[in-house]
Amino acid sequence: MGKYSSYTDNDLMQGILDKDTHAFSELYDRYNGLLVNYFYKMLWQDKEKAQDFMQDLFAKIIEKPHLFDLKRNFKTWVFSVANNMCKNEYRKQSIRHNTSYDIEEGIQIKDTAMDAMDSLQDSQFSEKLKLELDQLDEKQKSAFVMRYFQELSIKEIAETLNISEGTVKSRLFYTLKKLTVSLKDFAPQLAKMILILLSIAQ
Repeated sequence: MGKYSSYTDNDLMQGILDKDTHAFSELYDRYNGLLVNYFYKMLWQDKEKAQDFMQDLFAKIIEKPHLFDLKRNFKTWVFSVANNMCKNEYRKQSIRHNTSYDIEEGIQIKDTAMDAMDSLQDSQFSEKLKLELDQLDEKQKSAFVMRYFQELSIKEIAETLNISEGTVKSRLFYTLKKLTVSLKDFAPQLAKMILILLSIAQ
């Protein structure tokens, strides 16, 4: 199994196409946590639903690996699939409950941003931030979560959502501007947050 850790995601997808179960296991290990976190954020902080959606996505990968174009970037492709799954769920919930895209927050931030953001976990600030993010529409929410919680690059988000990099930046700057106004009473935490966001803004 050790050799698989050096494989690219696309190499692993080729392996899955060739019925290599070890390749699937490696890809699963790389992405299951990221995808559970993403679904958890996007689907009303429902751990069971997030786990189910992650399993469904990987079931699609193993059942129909040919749907992935090996010329594409796997990371942006898999988040695009995840995003579409969330959109479909929003539609179902909207029809069922006649509600808008109100989305709960609550998951910890992943990877390099996690350590930096730990110092910002003041309960009042976190709660206010959660409430403000819940006011965003689905498009703004998706871009924000992918960028600042999943750490996708601007280019990766653009490819994932099939929009221009300029549109991604516009959505992110709108969100940042809104948060700057709404969180002005939390100046120290807000300043730290902005510095952190700008430090990973490429």
